[in-house]
Amino acid sequence: MKKLILIIITINTLYNCNGKTMAKKNKHQNKLAESQSPYLLQHASNPVDWYPWSKEAFLKAKTENKPIFLSIGYSTCHWCHVMEHESFEDSLVAEQMNEHFINIKVDREEMPEIDHLYMSVCQAMTGRGGWPLTIIMTPDKEPFFSGTYFPKEGQGKRPGMLQLIPSLSNAWNTKQNEIQQSIEKVKNYLIQINTSTQGDDWDEVIIKDSFSSYASRFDPDYGGFGKAPKFPSPHNLIFLLRFSHYYEDPTSLKMVETTLRYMRQGGVFDHIGLGFHRYSTDKQWFLPHFEKMLYDQAMLAIAYLEAYQKTKKDEYATVAKEIFEYVVRDMTHPEGGFYSAEDADSEGEEGTFYIWTEEELIGILGENDGSLVAKVFGFQKNGNFFDESTGQSNGKNIPYLSRPIKDLAKKFDVKENELKKTLASSQKKLFKSREKRVHPLKDDKILTDWNGLMIAAFSLGGQILDEPKYLEIAEKAAGFVEKNLIDNNNRLMKRYRMGESGLASHIDDYSFMVWGLLNLYEATLNLKYLTQSLELSNIMIEDFSDKNGGFFIGGKNAEKLIIRAKDSYDGAIPSGNSVAVNNLFRLGKLTGDLKWKNHANRTLRAFTEQAKKSPTGFAHMITGFLFDFKDPIELVIVADSKKSNMKDILKKINTRYYPNKIIILKDISKPNKLGEIAPWTKNHVMIDNKPTYYLCENFTCKRPTTNLNTILKFLEQ
Repeated sequence: MKKLILIIITINTLYNCNGKTMAKKNKHQNKLAESQSPYLLQHASNPVDWYPWSKEAFLKAKTENKPIFLSIGYSTCHWCHVMEHESFEDSLVAEQMNEHFINIKVDREEMPEIDHLYMSVCQAMTGRGGWPLTIIMTPDKEPFFSGTYFPKEGQGKRPGMLQLIPSLSNAWNTKQNEIQQSIEKVKNYLIQINTSTQGDDWDEVIIKDSFSSYASRFDPDYGGFGKAPKFPSPHNLIFLLRFSHYYEDPTSLKMVETTLRYMRQGGVFDHIGLGFHRYSTDKQWFLPHFEKMLYDQAMLAIAYLEAYQKTKKDEYATVAKEIFEYVVRDMTHPEGGFYSAEDADSEGEEGTFYIWTEEELIGILGENDGSLVAKVFGFQKNGNFFDESTGQSNGKNIPYLSRPIKDLAKKFDVKENELKKTLASSQKKLFKSREKRVHPLKDDKILTDWNGLMIAAFSLGGQILDEPKYLEIAEKAAGFVEKNLIDNNNRLMKRYRMGESGLASHIDDYSFMVWGLLNLYEATLNLKYLTQSLELSNIMIEDFSDKNGGFFIGGKNAEKLIIRAKDSYDGAIPSGNSVAVNNLFRLGKLTGDLKWKNHANRTLRAFTEQAKKSPTGFAHMITGFLFDFKDPIELVIVADSKKSNMKDILKKINTRYYPNKIIILKDISKPNKLGEIAPWTKNHVMIDNKPTYYLCENFTCKRPTTNLNTILKFLEQ
């Protein structure tokens, strides 16, 4: 890609034009006003003549022979807001954009294939990526310039929009040869990174290499990996929990526990309204980027639940319950689906909704409790929160805990139980007061993939915590998806909002929803959810699989882009391919059908070389491999659910940490549809009219027993 970068630098040297500044907000409505995306609707009043991604926009670009200005972001993106305010709301910038480009806005959360494709271009051209993502491309969707945030006027080495626009327009009109050379190099690069070949079988080396990489990057002081900024990335912690279990390794467990505790203590956790912010800008987990994403809540809940199941420490269960409380209260549609995100900004500033002065606390809580809570939450008279743009704190504070509650109780000479009671009552009062503030924007679109993650989390919560209400929430959400997000061809759709469903689905929609349904099946043993997971997995293979292994982001009937992209690298959340591997191995064990395992192994081999080079980028895929490599345990329960206390049986099993088990219920009180899905269970029968347990491992089955304790003892080995 060096030649490609040199050509782009040639275009960059054209940034020598000056423009006058004149900001005037235009309230006309552009074509985004008809969208359902909250992000696109945010830009509907811009003076920029925005189009959504559509045939109309590309046809207009061809007809007028104009390049396309593609801007990709999402509704809770802080720097997207900044660029909108500085540039897209400015009449002079808009005038130049409208004159020289056809302008297209894309919500990355609704169109992940487009986002992934052009983000990979940006990273190759510039060595960096992020949102807002800016792409200049031909009417045939061929990119020749990329970047992220651009201010109105140039800042240092970063060109401004008023310099950038005429420079790019000049290049379009006078440097077509260089542009076409750049486009060809982009195409070749994209073909290279999206073409899979079957590599070697995976082995134990990649598991241990991944652990070693985490160990070398672990921060023993505050948890997490590497330096600031720090992202939760719960799939990394889930891998380490599984590693600690399979290899009886205390080091990996310590890494997980240290990270989980410091995240909960830090400002990255919302101590007043609960739930986690997006990430921490510092290594101590103190100063967050304040947006809240549904997928973070789901993945973190799963990590805390598994940590609780592994360690039996109530503090982890408590955090999972806090996350669920936030999601139920603030992120749940009345009919059961889950909203996407809450913004970082309110009243035009990031974090305003979440920060406090000490005087505010004393005014709400009284002198005694207010002063104590301020000290416990690390408040300072001058403030501990500094605005990045001004460098001032204005006495504002982010609530956080500098150390565990028991240590703070000693420090301030208060009984631990009394301090907990004071904090609990104070949190309720502060939350009630905070509700009167101007709230950040809520992105209320309901995305199939993120709902799948949240269903997986609530299902696991109901299973591990023995909490029926969590299972009810998970089932209601699954019902919402079934009712609103499946089309007439039984294919998933991407997004629901305000009574309308639509947009083409992607691999994440299928793999994440199957994860949710498999967790829901194991939590309820309702065969309906296993059946649905199989149906969706068959469609996933039919529509998304690559003959060379793995799965493309978009389906076979999706809009044709310059290349059909494939994503395997775990980012903020696991990739669709990583989750698919986990699901396929589970389905193979549940059904006894080797086709599922074969697809899982073909997916692994499609990414062998990438995973060897960067094993921590494939943590969740390695977790799936670990499940199969360590000989999963199959437990079949044959019982009459009308006569047996299945809830009590499951409670005894689910309180223990067996990450490599699958559970199947053969319910003799119902028609034996299980035999159609899992023929290997046909000969499993009840003994002495008692619930009977069949335990198999590594193609060998133990003698069936009616004694649950016998099974539990074996599982403990």
